[in-house]
Amino acid sequence: MSNQGPSTKNSPGLRVILRSLNSRNYRLFFAGQGISLIGTWMQNIAMSWLVYRLTNSVFLLGVVTFAGDIPAFFIMPFAGVFADRWNRRRILVITQSLAMIQAFMLSVLVLTGKVQVWHLVALAVFLGVINAFDMPTRQSFVVEMIEKKEDLVNAIGLNSTIFNGARLVGPSIAGLLIAAVGEGWCFLTNGFSFLAVIAALLAMRVNERLIPEKDYDTLRGLKEGLSYAYNHTPIKSILLLLVLIGLVGMPYVVLMPVMARDILRGGPYTLGFLMGAAGLGALVSALRMASRSDAKGLERYIPLSAALFGAGLIAVSFSKFFPLSLVLVLAAGFGLMTQFTCSNTLIQTLVDDDKRGRVMSLYTMAFRGIAPFGSLLAGAMASKIGAPRTLLIGGAACILGALLFARNLPAIRAAMHPPAKII
Repeated sequence: MSNQGPSTKNSPGLRVILRSLNSRNYRLFFAGQGISLIGTWMQNIAMSWLVYRLTNSVFLLGVVTFAGDIPAFFIMPFAGVFADRWNRRRILVITQSLAMIQAFMLSVLVLTGKVQVWHLVALAVFLGVINAFDMPTRQSFVVEMIEKKEDLVNAIGLNSTIFNGARLVGPSIAGLLIAAVGEGWCFLTNGFSFLAVIAALLAMRVNERLIPEKDYDTLRGLKEGLSYAYNHTPIKSILLLLVLIGLVGMPYVVLMPVMARDILRGGPYTLGFLMGAAGLGALVSALRMASRSDAKGLERYIPLSAALFGAGLIAVSFSKFFPLSLVLVLAAGFGLMTQFTCSNTLIQTLVDDDKRGRVMSLYTMAFRGIAPFGSLLAGAMASKIGAPRTLLIGGAACILGALLFARNLPAIRAAMHPPAKII
């Protein structure tokens, strides 16, 4: 894509960063999703704190997280086929409505004092099934919401911005709310927050995609998507690194309640601010990505950011000083989001549109579908060797994966020639 006028890379003003908001549909999504995600992050923090408060078990923290994420491993690849064949906006309205019901059910159980651990496991599985359909559909729907396809890179960056802006605000509010009135009000607030994104989706005016009217076997469609990703060297390499990060890196979230209470000697507010710091680092990364004009050169940032994330986890494992831990978690959050956003952007710019849903389902499965095994592993390891050593091992594995990816960069760049196209 040719550049005209001053490069946006060198002058990332606010107008450049927010250019995707010129699309009415994306503007609606940005506002509605921003509100909803704050509630989602409040629920995530409240859930982990509630489990640890009820059980005092690091292992059960991993079990509940495993229960919430494991449906993605089995369902998400099939959900990608449906995202390519069905109306994506209708899928999202259904999934967001069901997620709202789940949040209200949680709030009722907690506020009435009837909640038990098996309730949390069952409702986590329910939400996991919902997310298995929601996440790849939402990733694929971005291209339909923007009016100028050249704004796709910016839209992906802004998606990460609202996600991490909410990640900054939500946990901090949750920590204060839990300390003041308990976890149930976080779940209730999240339930009402879904109304914003549902209203935004219903208000959109989206041109219908052309979906081939033919008999389409789901298993054949799944096999076609898997074969496409496996034979596409850059996409395959990106997905493999994401699998590693999802297995040994992402589960650091499961261990944060332990680090907050047992290592840093804090309370729910400590957990909230730790997660908020990770969100701040990720938000800075997302804004940096949104200021880019294209996807050129992003492949080199993937191993660098993965290594930064791993180094951050290693450093956090040694820290017993709260302010220092905040800075280290911020750096880890920056590295993790840079890796995710660069990976998302490159895949979205490389993939053929008729396979977008299936490939994006593999992208989300690479970390969300693998993460439950990582959460279970992290919980089991932490119960044996402690949370700090578990973080140390996970961080070292992330750095090793980054080195292997960097070693394969020449082959990845060769497969990307000609350079990634903006569709």
